[in-house]
Amino acid sequence: MDKQKKRFSFVAIAVIIGFMIAVQFQTVKKPVERDTRDIWQLREALLKEKELQTNLLKEIRSNDEKIASYESKKKQSKEETLRKTLQELKVGAGLTPVTGPGIILKIEPVYENIKLGEPVTKIISPDLLKRLLNDLNMYEAKYVSIDGQRVINTTVIRDINSETKIDGHSIKGLPLEVRVIADNKQIADKLYNRMKGSKSTEEFFIDNLRLTISPPNENVTVPAYDNPLHIRFMAPVKAGKGGSS
Repeated sequence: MDKQKKRFSFVAIAVIIGFMIAVQFQTVKKPVERDTRDIWQLREALLKEKELQTNLLKEIRSNDEKIASYESKKKQSKEETLRKTLQELKVGAGLTPVTGPGIILKIEPVYENIKLGEPVTKIISPDLLKRLLNDLNMYEAKYVSIDGQRVINTTVIRDINSETKIDGHSIKGLPLEVRVIADNKQIADKLYNRMKGSKSTEEFFIDNLRLTISPPNENVTVPAYDNPLHIRFMAPVKAGKGGSS
């Protein structure tokens, strides 16, 4: 029995020693690899890494420049849009002179009546001018001036002390000129034809006035409104946090 125990112990010890030898042999068989490159190969590898780093920096700088350019264009686009909008508002409000296709109307006394002994009419009533403006607007007139005075949405034509006034400008005598601009030449042609066939000429003739309508012209100029604008019922909006109202 003791011999069997001794034999079993010997076998176990031999197995353990054999396992340890096998592990050590496996470790020795695979030594740690060392970098065997010489100094020139290392310098070449370092140079390649530096070139890669330089290219990456160039790409980053290029992307930064593109982003800055996009932001600048975006800002300029906003400013340009604001400028265009402001210009459109000024044009719509009548604060700038306008040139375009249109017609010119001339109002003058009927001089033939002098031979008949009738007095020459030297004034024009506000109502007659208002009816003329209504006809022009109905026939798609866009910009109008009367006696060099721009007519806008707030223009007032009235009689003050037997004197016809347009926003404070006195019409002191005849002849006077009415300049009208349309959106385009086609509308200007229609405006001319409609005014030629309207009752305006008859209404002026009843007041001993002649209304002459010139053929359409491509370069009719209407002056800017030169009186101060009085804005009512409007106030600037106070900005809240983040610029929102």
